[in-house]
Order: sequence, then C-alpha cells, then structure tokens
Amino acid sequence: MKIKPVMPTEIIADLKQLIEGARQRAAIAVNEELTFLYWQIGKRLQKEVLGGERAEYGKAVISAVSGQLTAEYGKGWSEKHLWHCLRVAETFPDDAILSAVRRELSWTHIKILAYVEDPLKREFYTEIARLEGWSSRQLQERMNSLLFERTAISKKPEETIRRDLEILRSKGAISPDLTFRDPYVLDFLGLADSFLEKDLESAIIAELQRFIVELGNDFAFLARQKRITIDQRDYHIDLLFYHRRLKCLVAIDLKIGEFDAAYKGQMELYLRYLEKHEQVEGENTPIGLILCTGKNHEHVELLQLDKSNIRVAEYLTLLPPKEVLEAKLHRSIEIVRQRLAIRDGDAR
Repeated sequence: MKIKPVMPTEIIADLKQLIEGARQRAAIAVNEELTFLYWQIGKRLQKEVLGGERAEYGKAVISAVSGQLTAEYGKGWSEKHLWHCLRVAETFPDDAILSAVRRELSWTHIKILAYVEDPLKREFYTEIARLEGWSSRQLQERMNSLLFERTAISKKPEETIRRDLEILRSKGAISPDLTFRDPYVLDFLGLADSFLEKDLESAIIAELQRFIVELGNDFAFLARQKRITIDQRDYHIDLLFYHRRLKCLVAIDLKIGEFDAAYKGQMELYLRYLEKHEQVEGENTPIGLILCTGKNHEHVELLQLDKSNIRVAEYLTLLPPKEVLEAKLHRSIEIVRQRLAIRDGDAR
C-alpha cells in the first residue's frame, strides 16, 4: 500500500514565497523595460513631430505610425497611447530621471504624472507615491482631492519645498510639513449636517482604515480616548497615533466648530504629558493635531502653535466641487505665504 507523503507546512510556505518573489521581480523587470520602450518611442516621435511646422502634421504622423504598428503588432498601439508616449518623453527628457522613477512606479503612474504641469507638484506626487506605495488609482484619487494643495508644505516657499523633497528622495526622511494636511477630507464618514464630537470619533473608528489612508500610510493607530491622569484629574486624548517615519506620537483632538485659542493649552498639556510619561528613547517630541470645522489664520499665527509642535487643520465631511475647494486652497496658500514673507521681512 502506497503511503501518501505529508507535506510539511514550512516547505509549502517557503516554496510559495520563492514563487511570489520571482513573479514580483519579473513584473518589475517587465514594467521597467516597457516604460523605457515607451519613452524611447516618445523621444523618436518627438523628434519627428516637432520637426513639422503645423499641428496637423503631428497628428498625421501619429495616425500613420499607429496604423502601421497596429498592423504589425496588434492591439496596444493606438493613437492615444502614442500621444501618451510623446507626453512622457516631453515631461521626462532625461533618461536618468526616468530610470529612477520607473523602478518603483508603473507606466500608468508615470503617464498620470506626465500630465501634471507644475514640476514641483509633479515631484511631490512622484515622491509621495513612491514612499506610500500608491496604486495608480490611488495616485489619481489623491490628485483629484488636491493633496498637494492640502499639504502643509504647499504653503512654504519653493526653496523649502524643493529641499524637503530632495531630503525625502535621497534619505527617505519625511518632514512634518510633508506629512500633515489642511483640510482633511472625511467625506467617507457619512456624517449628517449636524453631529457631536463623539459621533465624529465613532465614525472615524468605524472607518479607521480609510481615515489612515487620508492621514497617510505611516500613521499607526494606538488608542481611542487615551486616559491620562495629572494631579489626580483624568483627561482623555481623542485619538492617539504613532508616525513611523517621524518617529513620534501624534495626539489628535477632534472639535466641532471653529478653532478656539483655549484648545492650545489643552493640547500643550497632552503633549507635555506624553513627552514625560509615554515617549521612549529614540523617539522625537510628540506632535498635536487639532481638527476643527474652521479656523482663523491670525489666531493660529499669533498663538505661534508651530513652536509648541501643534498643528491646526480643518476637516470636511462633505467634499465641495473641485473648483470651489481649489479656489479656497489657493486663497489659503496665498494668505499664509504673504504672512511668512511679512514675518521674514520684519526679522531682517
């Protein structure tokens, strides 16, 4: 009688790991080669199309090339695809720049990024997509939600933005300004027009995974209503997170209504307690994030919250039309940059 051998679980697990690893490496290699091929095609088309004096000439070239390649190689060589190749070649003229990107991002990512007109904004989305491992769909969603304009770094001078992105790219170190956003879009919570702080907190816990996606992938949830005792009095931190790359605790206080100056003292108390009793060796000073439905820029400026490691941001439970949000964000960016310029001028 033939005895059927029993396969040890460890062997199966090891073999599956080898297979999955090989598949992943093969997929990365194929993506790199295809992306480079499409870039080369774009460069060659760019040379021909730009050599023509009229736009009609370029269209005729693309149409003719598409027809010939489709006849020779089948689907996948539509006019639309060739225009994408051309756009990528125009946006990334240097192969050295493209080669660094194509190792970690797919052709679809690169194609989306190629249509971002502002180079600084494009670099931001490129680096954050690589850092957080976004899918191409997630990249498009973040761009549609105006993530760059909502990130604190967008309100800084261009030199600061470039410096922080360079540090992120070369050292993998992320700054708080690249981490925190304003406003946070919480439309997925499904809250009605009127709600209480406990409703907001409960909705966030129920949709914790989506909330962390909005915060950023490096946030790890630690506690809800974290109780701390000071001089025999109990206080509760609404939400407590840990940020892996910043290496610090992040206390979040949820507020209904506009920011009030009294919130600063409350958050400072939380942060000093965490620093004294919860912070461990090797961690950085805790950061506080106060989420409100509205804020006044002058209040925030006069209180000098940045010196206390406190950030204030609005949250939106209903996402307004993109053009309305965009106008609001650009206005907010302009106000903050003007105030920074005045402050720097006074300092000189």
